[in-house]
Formats: sequence, C-alpha cells, structure tokens
Amino acid sequence: MRLFVTLTALLALASLARASDWTIDPAHTSAQFAVRHMMVSTVRGDFGKVSGTVKLDEKDLTKSSVDATIDASSIDTRVEKRDQHLKSPDFLDVEKYPTITFKSTKVEPGAEGHYNVSGNLTLHGVTKPVTLDVEGSPKPVNDAMGKARLGGMASTKINRKDFGLVWNKALETGGVAVGDEVTITIDVELAQADH
Repeated sequence: MRLFVTLTALLALASLARASDWTIDPAHTSAQFAVRHMMVSTVRGDFGKVSGTVKLDEKDLTKSSVDATIDASSIDTRVEKRDQHLKSPDFLDVEKYPTITFKSTKVEPGAEGHYNVSGNLTLHGVTKPVTLDVEGSPKPVNDAMGKARLGGMASTKINRKDFGLVWNKALETGGVAVGDEVTITIDVELAQADH
C-alpha cells in the first residue's frame, strides 16, 4: 500500500530547520496484518517489501506527505499453501494487482504524540480513503554512517470487502472462515534522502 505508513516521521521534524525528503528503508520496514480465522483465532502475516518517500515540512506539518508502495507478492503468513491462496484471484490476485499503494492527502495532529494521516489506499485495484494513526520517534538519530534516521509505527483497520476481497466459505457450525475486519500495522524506518 503506497503505503500508508511512514508519516510516523512527522513527529520528528520539530527539530529540523527546513522541509526535508526521506525514503523508507525496506530493510527495516514491514507492513503486518491480522484477520480473524473461523471466529476462533487470529491469523497474522506481513509484507516484506515496502518502499516509498516522505516529504516532511517542519514549518507546516499539514504540508507533509507520504507516498508508499507494498509488493503484494511479498506476503508471508509462514504457511506456503495459505500464502499461495492469498496471492490467487480469490484474494489479492497479485498477477493482476502487483502493488498495494498509499498516497496521503491530509496530515493532522492526533492524540498526544500521534498524528492522523489520511490518504488513499489502493488495494486489489480499488481505491478508498483511510486514516492512519501514526506515532514516531521524537527526533532524528544518526546511524553508524552519519545518516539521519527516523522511525515509528502506523496503524489502521479496514473492511476487506470494501476493496473487493469478498471470498469466504461458510462453516457447518455457522459463521465464516475469514473475518471482514483487517488490522494493519506498519513499522517503518526512514533515512534522510541524499541531496
């Protein structure tokens, strides 16, 4: 999902003197999801390939933006057969829709230490507005090479059916095999872009 996530860095910009560009570090970023299975347990998985950019404006955070992409084929639930089913036309249909994207449209202060980042999530070829609850590190930290880093976490919930992910199977005991609500959590690390 061009995904949502990285605005977490917005919190850190109070210490920077000007607007700055950041890139999502794919080696230290992942997007996780959780959904109910058979109404008795929760299945969790993640997408291992996340990329994107964040433009942070310290003087006016509402002018900051995020543009993120997830490789849909990088889904991993630790069960190969399930992963293949999730990649199939029954769910993500990764051959037809290889990416999940998020592009922000609005940034607002939220609860203490948080920001509400609204934007357009495109999943399975369907674009819908979502709002991320973003919490991030208070200030940049330099890595061993002297490059500024920011980090944080973003979360939201979606109804998968809103994005055309409607496959399900009725159970003999009542209920269905897969829940509709999906919880999404993104752990993100940003590196300041080279100029």
